[in-house]
Amino acid sequence: MIFLRSLLQLTVLLVQGSWRGVAPSPTDEGALRASHGDHGEPGHKEPHKDSYSTFASEFLESRHLSDEGYPFPTAPPVDPFARIKVVDCGVTKGCIRYGKPGCDAETCDYFMSYRRIGTDVEYEMSADTDGWVAVGFSSDKKMGGDDVMGCVHDDNGRVRIHHFYNVGQWAKEIKRNPARDEEGVFDNNRVTCRFKRPLYVPREETLVDLHLSWFYLLAWGPAIQGSITRHDNDAPPVSDHMISIYKYEDIFMPSTAYQTFSSPFCLLLIVALTFYLLMGTP
Repeated sequence: MIFLRSLLQLTVLLVQGSWRGVAPSPTDEGALRASHGDHGEPGHKEPHKDSYSTFASEFLESRHLSDEGYPFPTAPPVDPFARIKVVDCGVTKGCIRYGKPGCDAETCDYFMSYRRIGTDVEYEMSADTDGWVAVGFSSDKKMGGDDVMGCVHDDNGRVRIHHFYNVGQWAKEIKRNPARDEEGVFDNNRVTCRFKRPLYVPREETLVDLHLSWFYLLAWGPAIQGSITRHDNDAPPVSDHMISIYKYEDIFMPSTAYQTFSSPFCLLLIVALTFYLLMGTP
């Protein structure tokens, strides 16, 4: 581009020089005297130099070329990833939150939402990880034989949508990927993504129909060179009932740190300890 600018300036100088070396014709001189007199009376105006050199000079002066020499402005930046709206949970979309009570898409250990859009289902997922986040569709609440959609953060900083199939505890990537309109971002040590997949698909072992109800397996974990590794939890969270995309629920599941005192054994222990303190020792 710097070469183009220099070439254009050189062309201006050459054309201007050739313009000065051309004598005006008698016809041009006569027309000039008839309009403005022989001696340049007050109000005399120079004729407009309708030439390429004038155009080129004005082009440069108006700075149509940037300082870097680019003839056109640079393209506008790509629109940022639209934040996930949790206020719509239970109203216009279904949500599953796992983590601290009251958490949202940016603070939960794991967050997922779903909603129908025409013949598609749109999913949003986010997790506190620098690797991957996924959801599996299961018929029995156990890993094995499950259709899985995952968002993976690679070494180039991109978040890509992948399709997997659980073979026991191992996730095998499937080449046929039903995802479309993919978006993903890695920010604030979180992997977040949004994508759509068809509601109805031809019957296939690795691809389920989303119009049916499924248990949702929630998982996230580290990645190495864009490939997923074992999930962070030994026993990944799973919805306690089958989820239907025709029913928009707002489900909260407390993480391990917040469910200690909600287990029946712990409640019984607390009651026994309280009774012992109140009654005293014999």
